[in-house]
Amino acid sequence: MIAKVSEIIEKAKSFNKTIAIAAAADETVLGAAKKAKEIGIADFCLCGEARKIEAILEEIGASSLGFKIFDCPDVVSAAKKAAELVTEGTAHTVMKGSIKTGTLLKVLLSDEYNFKTGKTMSLNAVFEIPGFDRLLILTDPGMVITPTLQQKVDLIKNAIQAANALGNEMPKVGIIGAVEVVNPKMPNTMDAALLSKMADRGQIKGAIVDGPFALDNVISLESAEHKGIVSPVAGKADIIIAPNIEAGNMLYKALVFLAKAQLATSILGGSVPIILTSRSDSEETKLNSIAFNVLLSEVVR
Repeated sequence: MIAKVSEIIEKAKSFNKTIAIAAAADETVLGAAKKAKEIGIADFCLCGEARKIEAILEEIGASSLGFKIFDCPDVVSAAKKAAELVTEGTAHTVMKGSIKTGTLLKVLLSDEYNFKTGKTMSLNAVFEIPGFDRLLILTDPGMVITPTLQQKVDLIKNAIQAANALGNEMPKVGIIGAVEVVNPKMPNTMDAALLSKMADRGQIKGAIVDGPFALDNVISLESAEHKGIVSPVAGKADIIIAPNIEAGNMLYKALVFLAKAQLATSILGGSVPIILTSRSDSEETKLNSIAFNVLLSEVVR
């Protein structure tokens, strides 16, 4: 089972995948693509204004690496071309370049490209946290604002795919909130109890699901034992399901900016994984995400 982000990168070298970048004229994205191509993670189809893409490749010393460039006059046509390349099988996934998230998703989720599956799409973030003994998957810090019970089922299923890509065949899933007890006045704790029972009854397969938990007792065995919590997930969670986008996003940014965690992300729930990193994400995070999505393209069918 993969325990470090560096191992994600190493394993990704085992697969022959191609990634279509929509609106590829972005220096940080192309810098990550250059590194990924140099170390053998993936090949790339660069969709966007060819003149701008070629200028950036020249500037970063990547013009001789043999990227396939598809000249597109604007970001919408670049997104459409990237989607077409995936639909026809030339590429295995799409990566966001210099294009707004909403614009890209509007194209990808149009009926002609068959990205939609009927499942909720969610952002899955994998963290390597200094001093922590395993990779931790968090969802959803960026897509679903206030997930319903059924959407949380989809979020769990998407996160299970992320764990499977990391070699974890039976991940432990913790549903978190402010407290670790069921309280009818706190709807998230009620959802957590229902999700736990659904997993017990086989309605959610491929994971051990429990909750509610507070953050301390879902990741710290010592905290769980101190509070007398008996659960196979307490203190041992591989996946954390946040109650809403605010909680997920704050935890995401706390791990990155305060804990200095290494990070890889993917949008799951569609027919292929989507590399949709933030504009503020570093070149390193984009490289990590490329590698992670290469692994996911073997899991998401």
